[in-house]
Amino acid sequence: MTVHDLARAAGVSLATVDRVLNGRPGVRKGTIEKVEAAIAEIGFRRDLTASMLARARDIVLKIIVPEGTNQFFGKLADAVDSVGTQMRAERLRLDLLRIKAMDTRALVEALDDIGAEDADCAVIVAIDKPEIHAAVARAAGRGIKVIALVSDLPGSARHGFVGIDNRAAGRIAGSLMGRFVPQGGTIGLVAGSLELIDHAERIRGFSEIMVAEFPGLTLVGPIEGQDEFTATYEKSLALFEAHPDLAGLYNAGAGNAGLLMALNERGLAGKMRVIGHELTGPTRAGLESGAIDVILDQSPEDEIRAVCATARRLVVGADAAPPQTQLEIRVLMRDHLS
Repeated sequence: MTVHDLARAAGVSLATVDRVLNGRPGVRKGTIEKVEAAIAEIGFRRDLTASMLARARDIVLKIIVPEGTNQFFGKLADAVDSVGTQMRAERLRLDLLRIKAMDTRALVEALDDIGAEDADCAVIVAIDKPEIHAAVARAAGRGIKVIALVSDLPGSARHGFVGIDNRAAGRIAGSLMGRFVPQGGTIGLVAGSLELIDHAERIRGFSEIMVAEFPGLTLVGPIEGQDEFTATYEKSLALFEAHPDLAGLYNAGAGNAGLLMALNERGLAGKMRVIGHELTGPTRAGLESGAIDVILDQSPEDEIRAVCATARRLVVGADAAPPQTQLEIRVLMRDHLS
């Protein structure tokens, strides 16, 4: 089945079929519907290999990853390198750029520096600020497909999001914490920044479960440690000082090494229930020692592969890769490490 067959079935020109398949403007809604109906009727599937060969160059992705003490982003950068090597055979090129974490200006500048001649897609860990929304809109206006990775940017001009369901992750953490801590206890909340949608959604999901299913538990915080060791350490100490009755702690962000140091320094490790995110060196050590009870983990490699599939769909066409599926949230305890 070829595009010629599709054009005949829909009663439109080859140029119109090309515009519809590639999401280009200039086609009336009624005509788009005719082409889509013909696709369904004749069972048309696009030849991805031919479509890729017709391109003058590979699909190029500029992937912007924060750097700093957040070890998860180090793993994400490593995944860009390893998956990128595999993707070269499929005519995708992944270019990695590291910028300062939580730096709005650095992210804006990195996005603004990407021209349509440089890349097909820009992949960002988004910060929910007006300046980032504006930079995403400018990039989209230059013809660049913007994909939010790990942390979404709803309401923006971004073209797609790849990441776990963070609200669901927060609800899982809440369900576990509610079972760990006796009614009447106090739970402390920690985040990197509520300007990161993934952290805000995790806190939201956690709080929803607490209110609905464990109303006898009291929530305090969240403190915001900017996903950094020192800030998380210092703010955790202040939280423990202000609330000596804490029975549990949920860290929706990173900065776990600082959190663990604060727990150990106050003699609280193993004495309160702790739930966090991402299996890294510090969180693995925390699980093994009993200072952390549960880690909710996501796979950086799976996320980068999903980014590549999303890029194919956005650049080549909707049938260029299988439909996106929800990424797995892994629930890990010390027993999983043995």
